[in-house]
Amino acid sequence: MKKISLLLIEDNQTIAAQLCEYFEGLDWSVDYAMNGKLGVQLALDGNFDVVLLDLNLPDIDGIEVCRLIKEQSDIYLPVLMLTARDAFEDKADGFGSGADDYVTKPFEFRELELRCLALARRNQLHKSQQVEVGDLVVQQSQHTAKREDTALKLTNVGFKILLCLARAYPQAVSRSNLIHQVWGDAPPDSDALRSHIYSLRTALDKPYSYSMLQTITNVGYKLVDNSEE
Repeated sequence: MKKISLLLIEDNQTIAAQLCEYFEGLDWSVDYAMNGKLGVQLALDGNFDVVLLDLNLPDIDGIEVCRLIKEQSDIYLPVLMLTARDAFEDKADGFGSGADDYVTKPFEFRELELRCLALARRNQLHKSQQVEVGDLVVQQSQHTAKREDTALKLTNVGFKILLCLARAYPQAVSRSNLIHQVWGDAPPDSDALRSHIYSLRTALDKPYSYSMLQTITNVGYKLVDNSEE
């Protein structure tokens, strides 16, 4: 299993410091937000395996933070809620907002680790599976893509872009999100994405009856499946 990337959204700096120290001690990659607004921004811009979310935040309630992440994220992103609220109604609200798991305080770090591991494994398995959009089939483990059973000749970057778009289907992926998912913390110059999109469109769409790769003005890109019409 690859190194786990965790986003912690917690306003209590003492608890946050303890959690960061514990998970970084496991060699996990940990990003931290001390309020809901920043947490949502990081969740949507990053590529995390799991989000550890406290409910009692100073600006936006954790329930709302979870709902925003689930509604706006281009990818499946598991959320584990961490709170002192232990009433059934509170748990129902948490799961109703899209939470994948729920842990009440006080908690054992080891239990929290195991729950995060379970969600991260599920997330990574989800990412590794075959993605199908109409007559397009993208297989991550084999690093291949086919349309109408014909293999597409893609560059490494072109394949990464296509995989991101296929996972997000039918939603659009912003340019900034796409750049982050493909290049991480080492983004290329401003024209590189446009150049790779052109090459991808040539391979994906040129030989076929309709174009799957669509540009959304002032937003980014998305895949469409005209066979559904």
